[in-house]
Amino acid sequence: MTATRRYHLAQRRKAMGFSQEQLAERLEVDRSTVVRWESGGNEPLPWARPRLAKALQISLDQLTEMLGIETYPTSLVAIRPAPTTNNVSHDDLVADREGSSEFDDMNRRELLRLMTMAGTLVAMSGIEDGVDWERLAYFAAGQHQLDAAAVAEYGTLNGHLWRVFALSKTKRHTYPLVREQLAVLVSALQRSQGAAVHRDLCALTADLFQLAGEILFDGNHYTEAAHCYTLAATASKEGDAFDLWACALTRHAFIGVYEEQFVKAGPLLELAAGLARRGDQALSTRYWVRTVQAQTFAGLGDLDACQQALDDADDVHQLSGKIHTDGWLRFDGSRLPEERGTCYVALRRPDLAEQALNNALSVDLSARRRGSVLTDLATLGLQRRDVDQLVNHAGAAANIARQTGSGVVCRKLQSLQGQLTPLLTDCRVRQLDQEITALTKVSG
Repeated sequence: MTATRRYHLAQRRKAMGFSQEQLAERLEVDRSTVVRWESGGNEPLPWARPRLAKALQISLDQLTEMLGIETYPTSLVAIRPAPTTNNVSHDDLVADREGSSEFDDMNRRELLRLMTMAGTLVAMSGIEDGVDWERLAYFAAGQHQLDAAAVAEYGTLNGHLWRVFALSKTKRHTYPLVREQLAVLVSALQRSQGAAVHRDLCALTADLFQLAGEILFDGNHYTEAAHCYTLAATASKEGDAFDLWACALTRHAFIGVYEEQFVKAGPLLELAAGLARRGDQALSTRYWVRTVQAQTFAGLGDLDACQQALDDADDVHQLSGKIHTDGWLRFDGSRLPEERGTCYVALRRPDLAEQALNNALSVDLSARRRGSVLTDLATLGLQRRDVDQLVNHAGAAANIARQTGSGVVCRKLQSLQGQLTPLLTDCRVRQLDQEITALTKVSG
């Protein structure tokens, strides 16, 4: 930043009637930070630039030109740790922020940048001294020393974000909040920490990268989701969190299951099963792994191995106490009927599938899960050449996909569409085919 440009920044502040203290208070930074900006010691971080431009009543482009700095994505905004009470509402967490509803390439590139940073940082036990941590770490609570209590607050917020994800009809709306929290955790990892705090931060990072992967997967961004799960596995390893690690590998393997690359998914699931055996045996991790393995066996046409895996997974009901977390591990056995149905559909066993899927529909399901079950029932109609069942269930699933924007349901409908050719002589099937085509164009 040249002396002339520093002068312009100070002059603009004065023209707006702010003292250095007043501008610092408005931006929620220390006065010394404003002093360094105007003296050329530091540049405003990307998260602070939109706020600074707004305070000075100039555009972001004008600000970056004034400062003579490179333009970065402007979507990183520090957030305050959530209160530790249970009174945080869904609406509080998804309150609209400027630009936060956009889910575009810039957002994904920003996430990938954070993953690249985290991949290096989680493998380090600390960062060298002499770094200006005030520039790098921006905890909204004003803390400059991270302790166990602060880490616990971040863990609480992670749990809230998973709940928002579960409650949101449109999953991508959770993404800006997740990205912001990832920025905070990555900044915390840049600080020298004690071993225990470092491990906890790695586990929290692994937790949140899995959530980011779930959002991306639901939006059909499989490559980015795989990156997230890879980073989650790396961070879990550094945090000595075997159950987290196993879940990251299971989610990564499920991408292969979903794309019908069953042979490739198998080795990842074997690794996940081994990690789960080293984890907390009170948790349901190993049973969830067996459920996904069952889908792999179904895809390979192995009915016996599939049923054995599902029977093993059913033993989750023998566990007592808190068998899953509020976030990254949510398997309690309640999904087994729909999982069984999906497996039997893949095995082309409608006699076994229909009862399981109807059992799944008899309980309260999220919109995405209901759409998935309805698509499976439509596939059964296709296998039986029952046009009424095919059209009715697929139409209901398409309505859910339109309402939620779920890439998962759209992808299942698209897979179903590829099998409609023998029945396209029926006008109802042709109409369904056109409906799915229009839906996938919108979702794409």
